[in-house]
Amino acid sequence: MFGKTWQTSERQYEVRAEHGVRVRMSDGVELEATIFRPAAAGQFPAILGMHPYDPVGQWAPIGAAGFAAIGLRPGQEKGNGFLEAGDSSFFVRRGYVHVIANVRGTGNSGGTYQFLDRRECQDGYELIEWAASQPWCDGNVGMFGVSYFARIQLFVAALNPPHLKCLFSPWASTDQYRDSFYHGGILNKNWAIHWGRGSLYNCRYESEARREWGEERYRAAIAEALRDPDLRAIPELVAALRNVDEPTAALLSDIVVNPTDGPFWDKRRLKYETIDVPAYVGADWSLYGLHLPGAFRSWDNLRGPKKMIVGPQAYLDRPVYQLQYESLRWFDYWLKGNDTRIMDEPPIRLFLMGTHRWKAADEWPLAETKWTPFYLHENGLLWEHELYPGEGYTTFSDSPWSRGYLEFTTPKLVEETEVIGPAVLRLYASTTDDDVLLFVSLREVDPSGKERVLTRGWLRGSHRAVDPARSTPWQPYHPHDRAEPLTPGEVYEFQIPIVPTANLFAGGSRIKLRVSCTDDEPAHSLEAIAAGHIRRQMPARVTVYHDAAHPSCLLLPITRGNVLGTYISGGEPYM
Repeated sequence: MFGKTWQTSERQYEVRAEHGVRVRMSDGVELEATIFRPAAAGQFPAILGMHPYDPVGQWAPIGAAGFAAIGLRPGQEKGNGFLEAGDSSFFVRRGYVHVIANVRGTGNSGGTYQFLDRRECQDGYELIEWAASQPWCDGNVGMFGVSYFARIQLFVAALNPPHLKCLFSPWASTDQYRDSFYHGGILNKNWAIHWGRGSLYNCRYESEARREWGEERYRAAIAEALRDPDLRAIPELVAALRNVDEPTAALLSDIVVNPTDGPFWDKRRLKYETIDVPAYVGADWSLYGLHLPGAFRSWDNLRGPKKMIVGPQAYLDRPVYQLQYESLRWFDYWLKGNDTRIMDEPPIRLFLMGTHRWKAADEWPLAETKWTPFYLHENGLLWEHELYPGEGYTTFSDSPWSRGYLEFTTPKLVEETEVIGPAVLRLYASTTDDDVLLFVSLREVDPSGKERVLTRGWLRGSHRAVDPARSTPWQPYHPHDRAEPLTPGEVYEFQIPIVPTANLFAGGSRIKLRVSCTDDEPAHSLEAIAAGHIRRQMPARVTVYHDAAHPSCLLLPITRGNVLGTYISGGEPYM
């Protein structure tokens, strides 16, 4: 790749591979790595990737393959979703060494799996310093990869390894409680089961809760979880809780017995304060249930040089080749001192759905954003107009026999309307139960009536507490550090954050909000990552209030259009 005044490293080297390399850590545990380096004399920058998955799949010559983490395609025995190291040959042929290592307790590495605990991150620190000292390295080390490869980069960077010079870490969850396992305080049991049992390779995990709490408290927590009817309805969770000596069951059980945010999850939440290294972050709009929140959190909190890219509603094809040249420009700039002009370009690039085009920005949320309230009215209307006197409420049932929902839809939009950023649903509601699981989806209905989900939000009612000091008007922060049961029949205000999106609604289309107490049926594998939550087993009647005293509304980030708002009359000439 090149421009008029810059170019990336040329393709010029053959590739030499060393498999089964053992690297000893400071506590004596050996990690296994594969090293790909130029078949030539000299010293080169190194790029490190760390993961807990099948090591062979990260470098085997499987050819380009689409994403298939959830389910298999015909002819597949293993999914492609966890092949996240990138194309080693691409980097090596352009003068880099690529080191891919299994984290401890997985693959053929020694020790026990730490699940992003301090020791796992310390191993990353030591691998970087080891690589920098090798005769084939010039002392400059970067890190690369998506998903687990990306999140561990940021955790390692927080320890400030002296020879770490940059990160290319898009598609990273940075708060494992909120981003991956407990959306809005609601356990995403399908992801926990699938990831823990179907993805980790030769995982040897020992229960952290058991070790730190002691046997008596741990067994009491297991017994309490087994009494929970919502958990007891999931056979895989019951089996794990009854078989905690098996490694992946122990990991799943630790996730289950830590249902609120606390010490267990604090270790697995990124501390940005000590990260100064240049970082390239990002995600795609479809992964609102895994990576997307972390991208914006990183953008908000990283202090050093940074860039962010958010792509279309599609995951990257394996082996992550869509990012090859962009990452090469990044590594050439920070590891080789080659001015590829990448830092002269706008720091943020967003794919704007509905246009098939990219939008550049200098800040997030965008400076032109106007958060506009769309009120929930009777008869399923979503409209900017204030609530009328005498409006009341709408109800639906939620039980294993009837999973109801409510929908609120705008009139047809008379002009193109651009929505970019985080949204919030301020919902006044009551339930006949002592808790409620609230699921929100923001949808586009095109002029032909075809519907698609843009993004989602979640909140467990008993986790409704908001920390004002950590909140903004467009992003309420729920500590999730305690459960406060609801009083049946009492009306509460629930502030439900909705993961950011970016969409241009065409004229004649509508904006729809769905409110329910369960996941919608996923339309594809990426939606499935954000689905599969537990469900309440207690039948309940949920009431949503929309009157003058309870102004339920959706705050939408309008960045262009909607100048006159929507027309209840349709906005067309009267005949």
